[in-house]
Order: sequence, then structure tokens, then C-alpha cells
Amino acid sequence: MTAFDPLYTAAEMSRAEEGYPGYPETIEELMDAAGSAVAEQLMRRFPAARAITAVCGGGANGGDGRIAAQRLRDAGRRVRVVDVKAALDEHDLGSPDVVLDALFGTGFHGTPRAEAAELIDAMNGLGVPIVAVDVPSGVDASTGEIGGAAVRATLTVTFHAPKVGLHVAPGRFHAGDMIVVDIGLEHLATEHALVREEILAAVPARSVADTKYTAGSVLVVGGSPGLTGAPSLAAEAAFRADAGYVLVAAPASTLPVLEVRLLEAVKRPLPEDDEGRLTADAAEMVEELALRARAVAVGPGLGRSDGTRALVRTLLERLELPIVVDADGLFGLDPVERDAPTLLTPHAGELGRLIAEESSWVDGHRLQALRRAVERFRCAVLLKGADTLVADAEGPTLVVALGTPALATAGTGDVLTGVAAAFLAKGLEPRLAAAAAAVAQQRAASHAPEQRGLVASDVVRLLPRVLGSVQPS
Repeated sequence: MTAFDPLYTAAEMSRAEEGYPGYPETIEELMDAAGSAVAEQLMRRFPAARAITAVCGGGANGGDGRIAAQRLRDAGRRVRVVDVKAALDEHDLGSPDVVLDALFGTGFHGTPRAEAAELIDAMNGLGVPIVAVDVPSGVDASTGEIGGAAVRATLTVTFHAPKVGLHVAPGRFHAGDMIVVDIGLEHLATEHALVREEILAAVPARSVADTKYTAGSVLVVGGSPGLTGAPSLAAEAAFRADAGYVLVAAPASTLPVLEVRLLEAVKRPLPEDDEGRLTADAAEMVEELALRARAVAVGPGLGRSDGTRALVRTLLERLELPIVVDADGLFGLDPVERDAPTLLTPHAGELGRLIAEESSWVDGHRLQALRRAVERFRCAVLLKGADTLVADAEGPTLVVALGTPALATAGTGDVLTGVAAAFLAKGLEPRLAAAAAAVAQQRAASHAPEQRGLVASDVVRLLPRVLGSVQPS
């Protein structure tokens, strides 16, 4: 079974449709299949709904909606069709049990015009379920971006395959539940892919010939007074992600805390400044400690100073090991010429600082922000969020959307760093290591019996259950 499902942009869907036998003369066949599927899914999801209002645009999406409306009438439902091109006084939505949104399709981008925005607001304001045809109106199918009013669907019935905008925020927050229906198109190669749990089969398991070092040796560099929990979580997560050896290098003053907190990890003191933060002088010692490591995690709890910034840059320049940079390691980071595998794991605020944008802009343009970071730093980048995005300069952009809101809690980023470092130490290239780490973390969180009140250490404890259930490839 594949570890990836295709995610289509509007242009890729157009190419798939153009490959349909007899296209464009057979376009009505596709529309009939699509409209009939929408009607079927609406009645299956809302069997008690008797009155339906279908809001239809002038394009193919509106045509799909009109066909769905007719199928619903044929099934005995009362259907009111509201045409966006009709006069404004004909835009009465009535009092439906369900609204069918067929205003805009995959070709939409930008901001809806005033009359369309009013209809979208009216649909959202009815307080009844909305079934979106292919994509909720107002959502860019290719990016998930929203430029103005957008339908908040209860259910989206999409055709052939999921669209990028249904899984990438903010669009994914408008899609509701999603059903994919087959309308007879052939699949094409796509520039984005949805990551499945099967990716974990690519993570090498320990063999009988392994030692603690060959099973995956990780060096964690970080920690400052008051921030020792971050490197502790990263180290514990690396162990629970099946690394055989973890060493934590931290300011000397924090070692007593780490000695109590961490049992299995080896600890080593590093030079620090008057405030307990690592200095650039620590680089030489880190280089020595890295001789037996197979991957390095830099940043958890590191703190921010000129010294820590210089240390991160020096390590990136000198170490030839795979490195994952997270948290404070990203602060003030500049591009570094580097041949070894490199992974950056920012959240929206951190990524915004790296590309000189506000975090709110990143939240609204996640794919664009990710690509800008990849271009600037020339390495793999993982953008955290409800939809975790991973990209590098070569392969498809990967979308991981298996988790729960429970992961929105302090420390889960440190857990992700530790897991990604363990997977890098086992030999995975950065893009796959990042995607697999996100899947492992999200699956672990979903297995937690308490979704409310989940903390990062709960996720760490559940990682072996997730990895232990993986069927080898």
C-alpha cells in the first residue's frame, strides 16, 4: 500500500478532465456523474432533509449543482435553486433543511465579488448544514487560501481526488467532513501528496546486528535555565522513536536538572554566559561530542542571544551530520552553505521571522510561505500546524493531516524534533524523516485516551505503541 495519496490543484484537475475519453464533447457525462454523486451523498448524510436550497454559479460547478438539484427533486425532495446571476431580489434562500453550495468550483481564486460574498454570508448565516460541491465556495482549491467570504461546509463532496485546498489551512477549516467520489478520471502525477500512516514502514527498525549507536545515535544541543523541559522532551522522544543512544549537551548550570529529569540519556556540560545560555565557544565541544552521533537536534530550550545564534551557525557550517534545527535555533537564522542533510521545523511565527512576514500572513498563505523558506534556506522545511507541511527543493510537497487538536499544547514541537532527529539518525532523508515524524506524533496523540488535557510527555509515552504497530515494508 502506498504511503502517499495525490492532492490535486485546479490545473491538475483540468488536465485529468482533458484526459477523459472524448473530452470536451463528453463533459456532460462528467457533470452528470458529479451531480448525481452529490445528490446521493447529500441524501445519505441527511436522510431526513426534505427542503434543499441549491446555490449555483454560472460555471461547471453550478452545472454540477443543477444536476444534483434535479436528482434530489426526482427523489422527492423540495429543491429551490438560487442562481448567482439572477437579480438580487431573487436570491432568497428560503428555509431549507440543507444548503447545497455550488457557487464556485476548483477554478476559483482571489476574492468573491460583492453579490457572491453576500450569498456566501447568507448560506453561512442560515444555521443549517451546508454540502459543498467539490470545494467550499471562496476557498482556493490549489492553495487553501481564502481572500474574503468563504462557505463553512458541513460536508464537502469532491470529485476524483482530494484537492490541496481541502487539506491545507485555512481552507481545511471550511471543508467539514470530506467524501471523495470517483467520476471515471485517470490519476496523474501531482505536485502535492497527502501522507498516510504507511510512511512509518520506511523507518528502519532495529536489527539483531545493531548496536546502540547503529540503531540511531542522536545528539541534542539546547537547554537554558527555565527551559530544560524542551531538550528533555526531545531526548525522550528520540529514545521512544527507537534511537539507541541519545546525548544531551547543555549549559553546565542546567545539568543537575537534566540529571534528575533524564535517566537513559548521557549528559555533557557546555560553556555558558552569565545568564546560563550557551556561547559560541561551545561549538568545538559539540563537534567532539558529535563524532559518535548520526544526527543532531539543535534548538530546544536554547534561548536567544548573540552567542546561541553564533553557535547554531557554526554548527551548521562545520558539522557534516544530518541536523534538525528547531525553536530558538531558528531565531535569527541566516542561510548557510551546507551539503549535509538539513531540516528546519518552524511554526508560523518562526517561519514568518525567517521570511520577514507576520505570522498571520503565514497562516493565510501556508504553501507560499513554505516554498519561500525552502528557496531561501535550500533545505527541507517542515511547517507545523493542524496541517503539517513538508517540502524541499525536489520532491512533492507533503501534507500530514492525521492529528487532533490535542497537539496544540506546549512541548509537542520538542517531541517532533526528537522524533525527526531519530529518524534522520536511522538514515531517512530529511523530507521523509520530517513527514514520518509528523505522522508518528499525530498518531500517538490520537491514541491517547484523554484528548482534553493531553500534554507533550503523554505523546512521548505513546510513540512505541504507534511504531510497534507498523507492518514492515
